[in-house]
Amino acid sequence: MKRATRQRLILLLVVAALLALVGWQLGRDAQGDSGSLLALDPAGITRVDLTLPGTPVMHYEKREGHWWHIDGTPARAIDGRLNELADTAAAHVLSWRPASDFDPAKIGLTPPSAILVLDGHALEFGESSVTGPQHYVRVGQRVALVSTRYMPRSPALQTTELH
Repeated sequence: MKRATRQRLILLLVVAALLALVGWQLGRDAQGDSGSLLALDPAGITRVDLTLPGTPVMHYEKREGHWWHIDGTPARAIDGRLNELADTAAAHVLSWRPASDFDPAKIGLTPPSAILVLDGHALEFGESSVTGPQHYVRVGQRVALVSTRYMPRSPALQTTELH
């Protein structure tokens, strides 16, 4: 075998090995992806219930593309703010752990700082994490860490309509 042919063969084997390593790493990254809080499409959510400390539960419903506050006499709500709450379903989870790994009182889940119910799926928000701008969120029997930006606040706090 000529020297040039042997060098090309070695180079081809090195490239094939690198491609195999890249494929392996992409597979591991996909397995390690924590996903989102809920397997719901935020655009398809039609009911939002929000409980904040010291306030009664606020109930909202999406009708003909707009959000309505349905406690008492129905009134239009701020669509942009309610869409933000619905978007919480797709919040990127930084990590998941079994709820049994935590003392609920130590992470602010006794009682929760906020409870957001999206189409019947409860998200209980706890304290801010000491590791960064993140909050603990209990979803069923698991606890997630998500960005603080998803921490619910009252829809009444926003005064301008977002489109």
